[in-house]
Amino acid sequence: MTIGALHVARTGLDAQSFKMQVIANNLANVNTTGFKRDRANFETLSYQMMTQPGATAAADNRYATGLNLGTGVQLAGTSRIDTQGTFAATGNALDMAIDGAGFFQVELPDGRTGYTRAGNFERAEDGTIVTSDGKPLIPQIQVPEDATGLSVGSDGTVSASVPGQADAVELGRIEIARFANPSGLQAIGDNMLVETTASGTPQVGAAGEEGRGSLRGGMLEGSNVNVVEELVDMIETQRAYEVNSKMIQASDEMMKNATQTL
Repeated sequence: MTIGALHVARTGLDAQSFKMQVIANNLANVNTTGFKRDRANFETLSYQMMTQPGATAAADNRYATGLNLGTGVQLAGTSRIDTQGTFAATGNALDMAIDGAGFFQVELPDGRTGYTRAGNFERAEDGTIVTSDGKPLIPQIQVPEDATGLSVGSDGTVSASVPGQADAVELGRIEIARFANPSGLQAIGDNMLVETTASGTPQVGAAGEEGRGSLRGGMLEGSNVNVVEELVDMIETQRAYEVNSKMIQASDEMMKNATQTL
């Protein structure tokens, strides 16, 4: 029994260590544009069935509850919490934030499509709208070199003033991708997510339509990490880790006592 307790406590140490890593990553990205915090999810390991509930005890009596011994806990996965981050005005026309559900689409170096909530875009040398590290926005929008007064509408329409044109010229429209299960997207770093079978296929279209969020030009969405909540979780995780450590110490002392007695 004591050896079993050692094993269960060890699984508790592993689980709390994983949770602390999740919390550390959340806190590290507290100022990351468009970052969504993660939550660690746990599940029980298999149970040892010592006595089946309802099994015959004696004569016509049956066990009402039975005897099951748990073997510990494991990390089942992490869930991304897609609550809206706070908006901050930047004054940069190419900074954009999605108010509601959806993601910007970006062309990755390997040809895949990446999805991101980070809308801090720039204008490349050839006029293409790109991320800060040069990944082009999908669909690509070309901004003329002499364009001024650039603006982004709530529906994703990009307009600019061009010399020789009395009215603002529409340069293109930014499309938003929405997923049935956004938590199923796989994070690959650089603020990028990629499609998986769990996320489903993207539903791409104009911002503000069919459940997709609208765009806010000249603004950025901040991280949705709440520092106070993360610190509370960190303290709780630390205490849980200490309790499991004490369980290992107590089980070890019980084994030593049993060895000396026998």
